[in-house]
Amino acid sequence: MTTTSLKLPDALRQRAAEAAQRQGISPHAFMVQAIEQAATLAEARAGFVAEALGAREQMLATGEGYDAADVHAWLKARATDRQAARPQAKPWRD
Repeated sequence: MTTTSLKLPDALRQRAAEAAQRQGISPHAFMVQAIEQAATLAEARAGFVAEALGAREQMLATGEGYDAADVHAWLKARATDRQAARPQAKPWRD
């Protein structure tokens, strides 16, 4: 494990120390958890963006997409019925 120096404004350092104390952990453990959480969220967002860009490319290549009203209805149905039928892709080009 390597050592990293992190310069924090005094007010932020104090907030982190107080939050760590409330959780019963060291300020170091609190900061490690915070950085891990931020990295996980950043990775998830990058994956979401990559998936969205892939879907866009597929939509542009096929000329098909999903009507927003159909997707909204499907999501509402899924909330109560795990077997709800998926909406069908439709041509969006003239």
